[in-house]
Amino acid sequence: MKKIKLIEVRSELGAGTRGASMGIEALKVACLNKGSDYFKRFNSVSVPDLNYTLFDKDMFPNAHRIDSILTVQKNIVNAVEQTIAIDMFPLVLAGDHSNAHGTIAGIKAAYPDKTLGVIWIDAHADIHSPYTSPSGNVHGMPLAMALNEDNLDRQINEPAPETVFFWNSLKKLGYNGPKLKPEHLVYIVVRDTEEPEDYFIQKHGIKNFTYQEVTQKGVPQVAKEALERLKDCDILYVSFDVDSLDSKFSKGTGTPVEVGLTVAQAKQLNYLLLQDPRVVCYEMTEINPTLDTENTMAMNAFEILETATSAILHRESKSTPIH
Repeated sequence: MKKIKLIEVRSELGAGTRGASMGIEALKVACLNKGSDYFKRFNSVSVPDLNYTLFDKDMFPNAHRIDSILTVQKNIVNAVEQTIAIDMFPLVLAGDHSNAHGTIAGIKAAYPDKTLGVIWIDAHADIHSPYTSPSGNVHGMPLAMALNEDNLDRQINEPAPETVFFWNSLKKLGYNGPKLKPEHLVYIVVRDTEEPEDYFIQKHGIKNFTYQEVTQKGVPQVAKEALERLKDCDILYVSFDVDSLDSKFSKGTGTPVEVGLTVAQAKQLNYLLLQDPRVVCYEMTEINPTLDTENTMAMNAFEILETATSAILHRESKSTPIH
C-alpha cells in the first residue's frame, strides 16, 4: 500500500486576493475542531514560499510576481518528484492554483515517458497566458504553462521581455515541452471564463462537464465519463479548487462563483475519481479563511479531503495483494 505524503505549499503569489496562504492552517483548525488525527497520520513537507515578497513592488503587470513564482514552483517540482521517487503518493495542499503547474511539472519530471491526463475541478479554466490575461494573476495561467500554450490568436497584452523570459522558463520547468495535450485535459464545473479561454477550449475541443450535466447525469456517470475520456493516459492528476463548490458553500475562497457543486457532490466526485489506480497525485487549493466566517470553507474542504484520502488508501489496498 502506497503511503501518502502531504506536500504543503503556502504560496499565494498567484492570487488576486490575499489570504490563501492561510488555507492549510484553516484546514488544520477544522481538523482539530472535528477531533480528527488526520495531520498526525501522514508525514508532511512544507515547500518554501516567498509570500514575504508580496510586500515588494510588483514589476510584472501581465503576470504578477512571476519571478518569485518560478522559484516557488521549482521547489514544488522537487518535492513532488522526490515523493514519487520514494514510492509515496503526493497529496498537495496549496495556497493559490498557480502552484498546480509546479505539481504537474513534478509529476512529468518523475514520469517523463508517461502520458499525463489532468482532471481540473474548478469554477475557472486557468488557461490564460501573460498575452491574454485581463488581470495578470498567475493563478489563471497554470494550465497554459502545462500545455506550453500562449494562445496568441487572442493576444491582448504585450508582456515585457522579462515577463516573457520567466514565462518561458516556467513552461520548461520539470519537462521541456508540453506536459499535457489539450485532449488529455478534462474540466468539471468550469463556469467563469473569459473569451480567450472560451476560444482555446472550443478550438481544441476540451471537455467541460457543466454543473447542469453533473445534475442531469449524476456524479458517478460524470466521473466515469471523465475517466473514460482519458483512457489513453498512463497516469492521472486530479486538481480540486474549492471554488468548484457553489458560492453558498464557498465564501472562503478568492473567487467564489454561483451554481457549483454541493459538498456531498464534491466528496462523491473526488472519491470516485481517486478510485482509478492511474491517479498519481491529488491537489486541493484556494482555501482563503480571511474571506470566511466560522471557517466554513475549510470545514467543508476538510470533509472532502478526508473522503479523497480514504479513496486513495482504499484504492491502493485494493490494487495490492495483502501479504
